[in-house]
Amino acid sequence: MKNPNIKWIYLLILSVIWGSSFILIKKSLLGLTPYQLGSLRTLFTGIILLFAGFYHLKNIPKSKWKWLILSGFLGSFFPAYFFAIAETEIDSAVASILNSLVPLNTIILGFAVFKITSTKRQILGVIIGFIGTALLILKGSELNPNQDYLYAGFVIASTLMYAANVNIIKRYLQDVKPLAIAVGNYIFISIPAFIVLVFSGFFSSERLNHPDLLNSLGFVALLSIFGTAIAKVVFNKLVQISTPVFASSVTYIMPVIALIWGVLDGESFSIVQALAALLILVGVYLSHKRKT
Repeated sequence: MKNPNIKWIYLLILSVIWGSSFILIKKSLLGLTPYQLGSLRTLFTGIILLFAGFYHLKNIPKSKWKWLILSGFLGSFFPAYFFAIAETEIDSAVASILNSLVPLNTIILGFAVFKITSTKRQILGVIIGFIGTALLILKGSELNPNQDYLYAGFVIASTLMYAANVNIIKRYLQDVKPLAIAVGNYIFISIPAFIVLVFSGFFSSERLNHPDLLNSLGFVALLSIFGTAIAKVVFNKLVQISTPVFASSVTYIMPVIALIWGVLDGESFSIVQALAALLILVGVYLSHKRKT
C-alpha cells in the first residue's frame, strides 16, 4: 500500500533545494555571464544524469520522445538562461517570489491549452496572485532604482514555461520513469547548451583568468547536482504521484528559503514587498483550495 504522505516529503525536499537555487545563481554570476551560467548548468546536469540513468533511455517509447524534447526546452533549457539573466538586475529573493506564479500559470495554461476546467475560486486566486506580482515589481523598482525590474519579465516567462512543462509531464509522460524523463530532456538540450557556451566567450583567456571563476564553477556544480539533476527527478516523481497543481505548489515554501538566503546576503526587502509576496501566496492557496 502506498504511503499517502510521501508526496509531502517530496514537496518539502524540493522546496528546500529549489529555494536555495536562487542564491547559488547569484553567486555563480560573480565569475560568469548569464549565458555561460545557463550553459554550464545544463551541461553539468546532463553529464550527471547521463551517468545515473543512461540505461533508462531504451525503455522510453518512440512516441514519447517529442514530448520529452519539448519538456526539456520548456522545463530546463530556456529557464536556466532566463533566471540567470533576470538575476543580473533583480534580487534573488524577488526572483524566487515571482517564481511562485507557476501554480497560477499552471491553472491558466491547463484551462486554455489542455482544456482542464477551473473553478471560480481558482480564477479569484489567479487575479489576487497577479495583483501581488504587480505590487512586488512596482515596489521593488522604487526600493532599488538602480535595478531594471523589466528583467522580472524573464522570470515570469520562465513560470509560463514551467507551467506548460508540468501539464505536459502529467498528460503525456505519466507512464515514463522520472529519471528517464530527466535524462531524455538533457540528452537533447545539452547540444545547444554547448554551442551557446562556445560562442559566449567562456574559453577566452580573459574569462579563464577571471579571479572569481573557480568559486563560480563550484556554485554552478552545486546548482547542477542538487538544484537541477536531483530536483528534476524528485519533481517528475512528484507530478506523477500527485497532480500538476500540487506539484507546482512547491513555490509555497521556496520563497521563504530564498528570502532567508537573500537577507543573509544583504539584499533589501520592504514590508510592502512582504505584503505583495503574501498576496501571491494567498492567490496560490485559493487556487488550490477545493470546496468540501
